[in-house]
Amino acid sequence: MPSTRDIRRRIKSVKGTAQITKAMQMVASSKMRKAQTSAINGRPFETLANSVMRHAAAGAGDFTHPLLEPREVRKRGLIVISTDKGLCGALNSNLLREAAKYDRATTLFVTAGKKAAQFIARTRRQLVAEFIYHDTPSYGECQAISKYAQDMFLNGEVDQVDVLFTRFVNTLSQRPEVRTIIPMGKLKLLKSEAEAEARATGTAAPRVEYLFEPDAEAVMSTLLRYFLDFEIGQLLLEAKASEHSARMVAMKNATDNAHHLIKDLTLQYNKMRQASITKELLEIATAQMALA
Repeated sequence: MPSTRDIRRRIKSVKGTAQITKAMQMVASSKMRKAQTSAINGRPFETLANSVMRHAAAGAGDFTHPLLEPREVRKRGLIVISTDKGLCGALNSNLLREAAKYDRATTLFVTAGKKAAQFIARTRRQLVAEFIYHDTPSYGECQAISKYAQDMFLNGEVDQVDVLFTRFVNTLSQRPEVRTIIPMGKLKLLKSEAEAEARATGTAAPRVEYLFEPDAEAVMSTLLRYFLDFEIGQLLLEAKASEHSARMVAMKNATDNAHHLIKDLTLQYNKMRQASITKELLEIATAQMALA
């Protein structure tokens, strides 16, 4: 049974832990607001950029590009976007559980974040590239990941490139998602989708004429690469918003649990002191009765 001294030491230790988790909660909360704002503000631009790209692809006529052509998937590239640090609840566990479902024999792994790289190395999967990114990803960081994915596909190393990331839903909810970024064959579906929507709504499909200078191939080739760079950047922002939100919630729960533990230990300490005082009073009373 622990002594009162042991309980005092444990209370002091838990108080120190609570101070650390509280400080981490405040730091994560501050970073969370900025990360959430960046991720949410980027979504309308992502939607608009996707719409522009699909309309431009439809207006480019018979334009073709290697990044648009689907292939039979024999080899797959998977970009896993994780965190660099832990203490963010089940965020990485949920993400890496999805990564573990991919066949290690037919999948080449690319990581952005140390936790994913450690998991790939620990499970003896094929890690072909490792990238890092900051709280506010720079264009150079996004471009490096995007260019590596494009090179893998264009060189025939893989037939499809997917991105596994954690999508930010709200402060209390983040979920892992997989998005196929290459090939971009979905851009070719715009014309048929627009016509089908027009038939369903009974309205005429809008006719927009696009003029490309110097030509459609040059413009679309450049736009495709910029679009992929931005798409990677948006996924990195989603991952960062999820990370800081999960860490803030995890540290808040840890701080609350520490305070509950301190309360229970203090109650136990007081009970032991009370029992000790009662025992001493009984010993004194017994001694007086023996001397009387």
